[in-house]
Amino acid sequence: MAALGPLSRLAGLGCINRSRLMLNRVLQKRGIASCIDPSHGLTDEQKEFQKVAFDFAANEMAPNMAEWDQKEIFPVETMRKAAQLGFGGIYVRPDVGGSGLSRLDTSIIFEALSTGCVSTTAYISIHNMCAWMIDTFGNTNQREKYCPDLCSMERFASYCLTEPGSGSDAASLLTSAQQKGDHYVLNGSKAFISGGGDTDVYVVMCRTGGKGSKGISCLVVEKGTPGLSFGKKRKEAHASVLLARDHLLVRKQFGETLANSQFLQFKLAEMATKLVAARLLVREAATALQENRPDAVSICSMAKLFVTDECFNVCNQALQMHGGYGYLKDYAVQQFVRDIRVHQILEGTNEVMRMIISRNLLTES
Repeated sequence: MAALGPLSRLAGLGCINRSRLMLNRVLQKRGIASCIDPSHGLTDEQKEFQKVAFDFAANEMAPNMAEWDQKEIFPVETMRKAAQLGFGGIYVRPDVGGSGLSRLDTSIIFEALSTGCVSTTAYISIHNMCAWMIDTFGNTNQREKYCPDLCSMERFASYCLTEPGSGSDAASLLTSAQQKGDHYVLNGSKAFISGGGDTDVYVVMCRTGGKGSKGISCLVVEKGTPGLSFGKKRKEAHASVLLARDHLLVRKQFGETLANSQFLQFKLAEMATKLVAARLLVREAATALQENRPDAVSICSMAKLFVTDECFNVCNQALQMHGGYGYLKDYAVQQFVRDIRVHQILEGTNEVMRMIISRNLLTES
């Protein structure tokens, strides 16, 4: 498969309508104050694919976000359109269909996509991770078998780590795999699997050795494998600042717009500051990971802790600024709050992130 150049790869009803139009207008115009402009510090190439991602979020994701949420839709066709832009295997190598970009590039793309739908972007990020795992740790046959279809999103992948009895303490997982001739027999249960039941390929963490993390291996399990079954589905950044700002400019109380309240002005300033600080920390963590720096684990843990906590606070404050309207499903801000909150729990709770950071600090000489 020929490798493409980076830019070629990335080539009341009234209330409901008003809220959706406002969100779309915000995303399309991106009338962003210079102090929170997400393109600051980027190369021209990064700005190009950031714009592609922002436009895709505004045109393909944001108009459908509420319907996907309410009807529990797994938006296959929309994600395949994203894959046509190179978003199905962003940091997978080009020889198997990936875009071959860096972790920093990836963080820029995901931040832009999340303005259209946080939960869909979260799934796309997991799918990318699964494709990268197979690309990085799989043999030649596995790379050639799975990666092209994952990068095009003709097939979708899920990551299977959490179990009913083990979450953030991943090293205590019980799912086991025993080799029987030319195959493995897998026994166990997994929980909180994004895309579970809808996806085609499952990257399963399981125990093939003794206790602890060194006894854990990874198997790729295809949908339709005998014995694989699924339980019931469980019901469950940047855009919130812009929505809050626009609401303050139009909503009136006691004869004045809310934007004239110095208290709310200060809150908005704090939200913008947290947003920019979070963005910079994510980009620093992405760079540390890409460069395989010694501090990568700690920096990534700091990013996960700070960003998920502060972005939830930003979204929650945006909802508060909307007053009672913010709690209505007619308004997009309530969905951002719900979608952001779970990230303080998944992929290692923030309590575990604190443990990782503190251990690093206390063990360094």
